[in-house]
Amino acid sequence: MAEIQSLARGLKILELLAATDKVSITEVADQLNVDKASASRLMQTLANYGYAEKDRDTQRYRLGPKIVELSQSLLARMPFRDEAKPYLRELVAITNECAHLAIAAQGQVLYIDQVDSPATLRVNADIGHLAPLHCTALGKVLLAFGDVPLPTALTAHTPRTITDQGALKMHLEQVRRQGYAIDDEEYDYGVRCIAAPVYNLNGEMVAAMGISGPSNRMSLETISTMAAKVTGVAQALSDHLSFKRP
Repeated sequence: MAEIQSLARGLKILELLAATDKVSITEVADQLNVDKASASRLMQTLANYGYAEKDRDTQRYRLGPKIVELSQSLLARMPFRDEAKPYLRELVAITNECAHLAIAAQGQVLYIDQVDSPATLRVNADIGHLAPLHCTALGKVLLAFGDVPLPTALTAHTPRTITDQGALKMHLEQVRRQGYAIDDEEYDYGVRCIAAPVYNLNGEMVAAMGISGPSNRMSLETISTMAAKVTGVAQALSDHLSFKRP
């Protein structure tokens, strides 16, 4: 089927922006195999409509606010969030930490809902926030139990981040064996997270559910206890969606 070349290039640029923090005109031109003038016009068009924005200091581009607006519209149309909300509240009640629900989107973790902890010191994430797959508990669950491809670039966010493809594959095997994933200060200093998969009627993973908290409260000694609570609530939500895990 024929496609509109300029539109296809614009969509490819959006995918590139989603996969990286910022991109230059030269990088866009290289990725699309076009000259810099064409790349510049494409980026300016996306910026004019709010899909990209230019950093005045670096002259590089990042995703624009229009993407957030569209994401919020999409999230508002997800009935699954309504089904999951009571279970997120339960997770907060039994762990005293912030609870999150996420799916994979644009090669990243997309937070589609959360319930805040009542604690003064807490770790939350805005709905619609995008985070890396390889160094977050939610992302590791999406990689380990879903059909999400491994990211090619494993950016280091802290010294604990796994940046080797082979090491990540081995780590994901462990995640599958234990049934949950941990982010041990791999994305943010002083933050630990635990996540588990949620399944639907057909046995397909539809989301990852987890908690995040300060590492001094979510100590390594409490991980196993917390993980049991997270997996228990995730399983309860899966059961609610009429899927019984073997």
